[in-house]
Amino acid sequence: MKTVVPAYLNEEKNKLILLDQTLLPVEEKYLELEAMEDIWLAIKKLCVRGAPAIGVAAGFAAYLAALQSDADTTEGVKADFDKAIEYLATSRPTAVNLFWALNRMNTCFEANMDKSVEEVKQILLEESEEILAEDQRMGMAIGKYGLELLKPGMGLLTHCNAGGIATSGYGTALAPMYLGDEKGYDFKIFSDETRPLLQGSRLTAWELDKAGLDVTVICDNMAATVMREGKIDAVLVGCDRVAANGDAANKIGTFGVAILAKEFGIPVYFLGPTSTIDMETETGKDIEIELRDPDEIGNGFGRRTAPASCKAYNPAFDVTPAKYITAIITEKGIVYPPFKENIAKLFND
Repeated sequence: MKTVVPAYLNEEKNKLILLDQTLLPVEEKYLELEAMEDIWLAIKKLCVRGAPAIGVAAGFAAYLAALQSDADTTEGVKADFDKAIEYLATSRPTAVNLFWALNRMNTCFEANMDKSVEEVKQILLEESEEILAEDQRMGMAIGKYGLELLKPGMGLLTHCNAGGIATSGYGTALAPMYLGDEKGYDFKIFSDETRPLLQGSRLTAWELDKAGLDVTVICDNMAATVMREGKIDAVLVGCDRVAANGDAANKIGTFGVAILAKEFGIPVYFLGPTSTIDMETETGKDIEIELRDPDEIGNGFGRRTAPASCKAYNPAFDVTPAKYITAIITEKGIVYPPFKENIAKLFND
């Protein structure tokens, strides 16, 4: 199956290529970016989104920061590099992969300070390309583990977008769906539209439909009804940050879906790479939640749907407590409760 890669490097032009996801599903357009300010804005405005895809973009951006330095010493390049990654880190606070990728690139640089400027830049290029390759391998592995928990003909509910365009291949939450489709599982997929930016209807439905899978879009407030009607056998969602105790942050509305699923006895699976697990964050209460422009609610997509004089509260994510999560599926395997012990074991192994 051919999947869309939302973030990659054009080495001939030395530019970061991003699928502009703000234009989907109407237009499929790719941005060519090189200035750090433009890359920062693309991350902030969700031209690239999804924790793994942000990590891939950040890796290439870090390389470009070093490449663009005019310094003639490795120390000078490192000074320019440090300024750039510190700036990029301010674009979005919740998705841990952004910081993971920037830290990884910084560690790679620091380990090669004894090399020449040209050598360091080549090493950083190779490291950024490996982040992309690892992400693609990760999606395949997550998909295989996730598929072990599913049966042909199941009805699956997903929220927001955790597919190929949120990563760089099969995705996370959508990976088992794609692999199942290749095996003839004939899943019936329901995609919450995901207010206020409609990632579920604009992005998830777009890529699943593009790949030929059976997908039905529902409004967020219809989830309880389709569950009660017996149309949902499992909930599969991505995650932007997982705390050490198993609490998981994902797109706003995920918490509510998990509560509903528990009421109806439906398993809830969070799927994501181990890079989204933040062992430095003890519980979900410690996860910083990004607050976005209130106008996304009252004037989304250029049409006012609430009085301009009204206030609006617009958190981009919520945290689902571990007690509502059936399992966390990573590229290293399936993690079951008790999460605190088993997540630690995952890293120790």
